[in-house]
Amino acid sequence: MRSTSPVLGRVEGRTLSPATVPRRGDRENWGSEMAVVLITGCSSGFGLEAALAFAERGDVTVATMRNLAKADALRERAGTAGVDVDIVQLDVNDEASVASAVAGVIERHGTVDVLVNNAGVGSRGAVETMSMESAQHLMDTNLWGPIRCIRAVLPAMRAQGSGVIVNVSSLASRVPGTAYSSMYGASKSAINAVSEALATEVEPFGIRVVSIEPGFFDTAIGDNNLDRDREFEGPYAKDEAWIQSFFDAGVGGGASPSIVADVIVEAATDASTPLHTTVGDDADMYLGLLAQVDGFEGWMDAVIPIVEATVGPRPAPDSPEA
Repeated sequence: MRSTSPVLGRVEGRTLSPATVPRRGDRENWGSEMAVVLITGCSSGFGLEAALAFAERGDVTVATMRNLAKADALRERAGTAGVDVDIVQLDVNDEASVASAVAGVIERHGTVDVLVNNAGVGSRGAVETMSMESAQHLMDTNLWGPIRCIRAVLPAMRAQGSGVIVNVSSLASRVPGTAYSSMYGASKSAINAVSEALATEVEPFGIRVVSIEPGFFDTAIGDNNLDRDREFEGPYAKDEAWIQSFFDAGVGGGASPSIVADVIVEAATDASTPLHTTVGDDADMYLGLLAQVDGFEGWMDAVIPIVEATVGPRPAPDSPEA
């Protein structure tokens, strides 16, 4: 369920009014006409469900993923639904791969009306001990990956005077930083800042930008965590495992990612969608809580009991070695 909280859509104390996008053929919100939709990260989760949702509308749907060996689930679901999905290899970390994929879409389908930047990864670790390699790879995927795709599609969108860019961010971008997820939160906060700046830059060209910010949903984010196989060790081991167990419980008990897919479609088709759009009852709850507390200290006083009620008391660190 999408929140109707009055804080949504506000940037630095003002409300961004999304542009009413002039569509080709002067169509409003697409109507019965098809749009060309390019989605990244479609092997599972939000991307897979969004590809099916757009295809079921009759839109020309280009579903991309880094590894086409993971396309079987999407092919099977599309076949069962009786819809056509154009599955294309695209690695958001590779500029040449992005350019080639976008050029191919424009050559086959004429344009790109909607870009959904969904591809992303997670990582975990304390700032002191995290893998710098994982941290850099995460930022390259979650921040620079969407930017590469945005830069590739904008010339076509500007030329036709319309377009929608949907960046899949996270509730993590809207609340204070979470221990052991600093790089993930930083990447999502950064893509929000990019979304806000981009929205102002491209609005005169009839292009809208929306940042979708989901809470916990039942996705494969754990499988896409760059540090999923790393043991909990070192001075932060107990605390990190405690926080990770809370995340695992949240994802495991999360609602269907198809809910987020429906909001992505709505964002692309409804010009009144706020730039910042959260998804999920838990997201609404945490944002409401944030509005009531006093700064970071108040936030920590409020959320630690929530974590403890879910996975038990916070463990004390081991005594430092002599």
